[in-house]
This record gives sequence, structure tokens and C-alpha cells, in this order.
Amino acid sequence: MTLQRNSLSNATKMIFSDFKKIVIKVGSSSIVDSSSEDVKTKWLKSLCKDVKSLHNMNKKITIVSSGAIAFGKKDISPNKLIKKLDEKQAAAAIGQIKLAKEWKDAFKKYSINIAQILLTLDDSEIRRRYLNVRKTISSLHKYNVVPIINENDTVATEEIRYGDNDRLAARVAQMIDADLLIILSDVDGLYSSHNNINNPNKLITSINSIDKSIEDMATNKLSVLGSGGMKTKIWAAKTCINSGCSTIISSGLKLNPISSITKLNCTWFNSSENTRSSRKKWLLNHLHPSGTIIIDEGAERAIYSNKSLLPAGTVEIKGKFDRGDVIKVNNINNHKIGIGVSAYSSSDAKKIIGKKSKEIVIILGYEGREELIHKDDLVKIK
Repeated sequence: MTLQRNSLSNATKMIFSDFKKIVIKVGSSSIVDSSSEDVKTKWLKSLCKDVKSLHNMNKKITIVSSGAIAFGKKDISPNKLIKKLDEKQAAAAIGQIKLAKEWKDAFKKYSINIAQILLTLDDSEIRRRYLNVRKTISSLHKYNVVPIINENDTVATEEIRYGDNDRLAARVAQMIDADLLIILSDVDGLYSSHNNINNPNKLITSINSIDKSIEDMATNKLSVLGSGGMKTKIWAAKTCINSGCSTIISSGLKLNPISSITKLNCTWFNSSENTRSSRKKWLLNHLHPSGTIIIDEGAERAIYSNKSLLPAGTVEIKGKFDRGDVIKVNNINNHKIGIGVSAYSSSDAKKIIGKKSKEIVIILGYEGREELIHKDDLVKIK
């Protein structure tokens, strides 16, 4: 059997040498020709060649691929955009079959098997399902199979959707403890917002933290086929940085998009060392907490000192939630400072706010935990 030559240059090998688990997000504009609404076969084969090279470096690769709705659209509405959810679901059901086949055929040349995984929001929000997905992907990697992941648009509703595959890719990266997310886009990366003749837009190649100034540079401009924009890519990068995963936003319009990546032709969001546990990463990136606890300044200081949240420092309970649900923790100015697992339902929590821990059994009639949220179930947000 002839071994495939590694097509990555020595410089590119150096770029990826420190990363073990890599998630590649492929946008619709990268994989689908906007005029013919068919696959960009030559481009897809070039990406698969890059993935083979990464496999030769013993990298575990996961792909989050858009394109199902775009592929199925011409069978639903060939001459106009589809906007209704049921039309998108029908198009996704048709297009997902074609999308999976195109990936399978493209990887066949490189003797790489693929697996299809379709996820809904609940698969990352509900802990048991989250762990099941994590184990499945780990098993596929064990056998050198490349998971091809997409949102399950055929069953998701507007209320329980990721909304775009940038968010989905970030959640997948966090879920499997990836150390690099590559977002292939229709742009080279994030450009500065200084849009004038004397100081034109400039590609920002390296970012170590994401603050409001970085977020303000993003626009919501969408591609013809895609559902996301730069704002969702920044959200994805921020999610990954908080989970100890670096992110690259790079052009997906060129052939061999992975081997084309350098330190200067795209935007790198560099993650610092992060030792958060998998459980705390799951908490941190929860998209739809069930409720909110408002706390006073003393409780806020306690949380930042790595202490548990007690009823005495709680000012208000918002929303309806059960014991074990994930909830937000806001300060007195209603700014989010944490997220955690509630030890009480919202109805019981309302009865004990502002009270001392020793009063809980008298008020509720049973002996519960001293804390509303234990420090081990609480993640601080700076």
C-alpha cells in the first residue's frame, strides 16, 4: 500500500504542531457554488487532501459542515430564497443526504471513513446527552473516522436552534476539548473598523482577548448562502478562548484552505492555558440558562474569591427553574458575572433569599444544602 505524501509545508506543519484536536467549520459559501447551488468538487477534494495531511500528523479532526439547506433549496424553491422554517427543514432533509455523500466520496480517495452526526441544541444543553455526544466523537476518533457534524435542521425549532454553524462549531470544540477551531469563511478574518481613506481597514492577524472593541469591529453582513456573520464568528472565538481553545478565522474560498493558513493571512484568536474542568466548560457555554439570580455586592465579592453563593447574599430570583437546572448569576447592576447549577427550585429559592443557611430547614421544612450554588458548580465570568 502506497502511503499518501503529506502535502503540508514544513512551515504549516509547525503552525499546527502543538494542536491535537482540531475542529474545522466549513461554511455554505465555501462548499456550495452560489450560482449553480451545487458542490464545489475541486475545492472539497483539496480540503480533504489537507485533512489527510493532518491525519498523517496524528491530529484528531472533526468537521462541522454547512450546506444541507443550500443543496436542498433548488428542490423546494429554485428561483427564490426560502425563509419559512418548514421550508428550510424540508430543504435540509433533502440536502443532508447529498451533503453526506459528497463528503464520503471526497474522502474515499484518501481512505478516510466519515460518520454523520446531526445535533440539536439540547444535545449540548442537557448534560447526559452532551456526554453521549462527546463519547461518540471520541470513539470515532479512536478508529480514525472523521465526524461530519451539522445541526439537525429537520427537527429543530426557532426556540431550540443553535442558529448557525459558527455557534455549533464552538460548542463542538468545547464539548470534545479541542485545542483549535478553524472557521473557514468568505473573508480572510477580522478587519479593523477604521474605514477611511487615510486609515483603511486592516486585517488583524493576532488577538489575545476579546473585549467590546473587538466585538464592535464585527458586522452582521451575511453571505448569499450562509446564516451567520462576523458577529457569530467572534462569539464562537470568545466561547473557545474561554474553554482553552484557540480559533482561526480564515478564507475558505481558496483551494487547500488549511495548508494555505499562515500567521499573517488570517485572524488568530490565541487561547491562554485553561484548566477548567469539562463540567465547568459545559456550564460556561450554556446558551439557554433556565433562570437568573440577582446578588448583592458582598456575594459578588465572595464569588470572585472562589466561594459558594449563599441565600443571604441573594436579592432576587427571576424565571422558573428546578433543582439541578443551569442558571445565570447577575450582580446588583444586572451584569452577568457567573453561571451555575442551582441547588434549589425557583419557588424554594424565593423563600430563602436573604436568609442565613441555618434558617433553611425551618423555612422549607427539610434540610437542604447550605448554598444556592456550590462553588464546584459555579463558573465566574470576568
